[in-house]
Amino acid sequence: MNRYSRVVTKPKDQGASQAMLYATDGITNDDDFDKAMVGVASVCCNKHILGLGQDIKSSLKDAGLIGYQFGTVGVSDGISMGTPGMSYSLQSRDLIADQVETAAGGHHLDAMIVVPGCDKNMPGVLMALGRLNRPGLMVYGGSIRPGSCEGAPQLDIVSAFQSYGKYLQDGQTDAAEKTRYNTNRHACPGPGACGGMYTANTMASASEALGMALPGSSSYPAESQEKRAECASVGPAMYDLISKNILPRDIMTRSAFENAMVLTMILGGSTNAVLHLIAIAHSVGIKLTIDDFQAVSDRTPFIADIKPSGKYVMEDVYRIGGIPKILAFLLKNKLIDGNGMTVTGKTLGENLEEWTHKHGELDFRQDVIRPLENPIKSTGHLRILRGNLAPGGAVAKITGKEGLGFTGKARVFDSEDAFVKAVETKSIKQGEKTVVILRYLGPKGGPGASRWPIAFVRDGDVISVDAVKNTIELRVSDEEMAERRKGWVAPPLKVKQGTLYKYVKVVEDASHGCITDA
Repeated sequence: MNRYSRVVTKPKDQGASQAMLYATDGITNDDDFDKAMVGVASVCCNKHILGLGQDIKSSLKDAGLIGYQFGTVGVSDGISMGTPGMSYSLQSRDLIADQVETAAGGHHLDAMIVVPGCDKNMPGVLMALGRLNRPGLMVYGGSIRPGSCEGAPQLDIVSAFQSYGKYLQDGQTDAAEKTRYNTNRHACPGPGACGGMYTANTMASASEALGMALPGSSSYPAESQEKRAECASVGPAMYDLISKNILPRDIMTRSAFENAMVLTMILGGSTNAVLHLIAIAHSVGIKLTIDDFQAVSDRTPFIADIKPSGKYVMEDVYRIGGIPKILAFLLKNKLIDGNGMTVTGKTLGENLEEWTHKHGELDFRQDVIRPLENPIKSTGHLRILRGNLAPGGAVAKITGKEGLGFTGKARVFDSEDAFVKAVETKSIKQGEKTVVILRYLGPKGGPGASRWPIAFVRDGDVISVDAVKNTIELRVSDEEMAERRKGWVAPPLKVKQGTLYKYVKVVEDASHGCITDA
């Protein structure tokens, strides 16, 4: 059980290590040094996360294991969005991975339980588990309840994001201000990740499809009794993983990533799943590419009517039986592989069979998830576009509601603030076919330098997107682009020291997962 911790708990020449461990929670006598020492990494993002970690720590103790809880940083995109603070968001993913890896590696922990709460948390902790390759599992913090206010029976964080635009659209009247304020005041009624199929719920669902979370984890609401029961069940599950030495790389196989990609397409998941799954795959030595996503998208329908493109939220998925019920439906229709190992010590298929026996099959008298023969879109919503504007590839989210093609004239901005000002002043006019270009805001550009060729786009350039041919073209001649390139001078780095500076120096592009350890 103590495959790693014995390095510090057993040798006589490690007296100082043992002296310090005697002073920690969980060590009451010498026999405790024979127990597995398990880290509980709580990502600072939601107010209930530390409490879930405490419940997990108690469950470990009851199972005869020793739990050591520690925290990692976390950036709430909902708080930092639209400000320079967002520069820290994607960077936090790799910082979280580094922190979990460092704490577990530096203290010779035998296993890891990770408790993420929102967007970049999930991929960050899974990357750490992949790098460490010690027994580990993820407990998702859970989704927030939908909010409500007068005139708006179901609100979520996007309602708040959109409230300012609606305020401007409605003429900035007193009534418009009341609606704006009430929306923001009531959009988030408690703890939990953003309620729609945004990055957090997308990656939590994908983690369950990967086999790295206990069944139901991704769809249990943050404040539900099921979430607390899940935490209480972690101890026995972890004891089993350690005793059988089931490792993340035994679970996160190529087939498991295929399952995760299929579920992402089915649910209408976030475009961020592309770069995050590529990065997680890298952590376990698997090469996943953007072309793999296109291949899955071509054969997988989009059937979930969930926000942001639909009307339902994750709590509605929970009410119809959760992600396991959807996975069981996909397995029954041979869209995923049920033979892979999971953190339960059983295969995905065995887990889903047990869930179906307890909760039944997916019932199509609801309309959160449609039947395969009546999809919202017959192929996946994520499209990998290529062309002279994105020679290395770009990810587009095409649900079908916005059409399958678009051509418009470019409006170029070097910051989000400049774009918002254009909206406020109605410089961007309703009805005009406009393609908004935000330059210098990519993985390097956000905190650092520019990326060709977006830097060379000018106001008025015609840009065309074709989601059937999967192309994105800037209708400017090669000769003109060459001239623009000659006259272009890279802007100075936005940061000159600190964590963002280090990030700029090592981060790869989005098509390669924005990894920092290539």
